[in-house]
Amino acid sequence: MLADPQQQHKAFALVVHQYSEQLYWKIRRMVLSHDDANDVLQNTFIKAWNKRSTFQNKSKFSTWLFRIAINESLDFLRRQKQAQQVSADDEAVSAKLLADEYFDGSRAEALLQQAIASLPDVQRMVFNLRYYDEMKYSEMSQLLDTSEGALKASYHLAVKKIKAYIERRE
Repeated sequence: MLADPQQQHKAFALVVHQYSEQLYWKIRRMVLSHDDANDVLQNTFIKAWNKRSTFQNKSKFSTWLFRIAINESLDFLRRQKQAQQVSADDEAVSAKLLADEYFDGSRAEALLQQAIASLPDVQRMVFNLRYYDEMKYSEMSQLLDTSEGALKASYHLAVKKIKAYIERRE
C-alpha cells in the first residue's frame, strides 16, 4: 500500500472513477432501485477503503472489489427482508420499477425483473452475473468462492424458474 495518505486518497479516487459504473450495474440488478443501488455502491467503496489493507493480491483487485459489492448487495437484501420492506408481490415489484425515474424499460422488462426478483438471492446473483454480465463460470467461481458445477446448477434452476414465472403471467 502507498505510505503517503494523500497518495492513497488519489489512488482510491481513481479506483472509484474506474469501477463506479460497473459496480453500480451489478448492484442495481440485485437491488432494483436506483437510490438503493447508489447507497449500496457507496457502502461498497467505504468498506473497500476501510479494508484496503486486507487486499493480498491473491486475486485481481476488481474481483476483490466485486466480491465486496456482491456481499453488500446481499446484506442489503437481507436487511430489507428482515424489515419486511421487500414484497414478492408482483404488483409491488412492478410498481417500484415503473415508478423509478431511472428505469427506462418496458412492461416486458419489468416482468423479467419481477421474475428475477422472485428468485432466491444466490440464484438471482448468479443469473445476473451470467445473463447480463456474461461472466464465465470460472470467473464467478473465483468471485463467489464456490464450484463451477454449483453455479451452473444455480443458473439452470434460475432460468427454469424465470421461464415458469413468465409463462404464468402471460
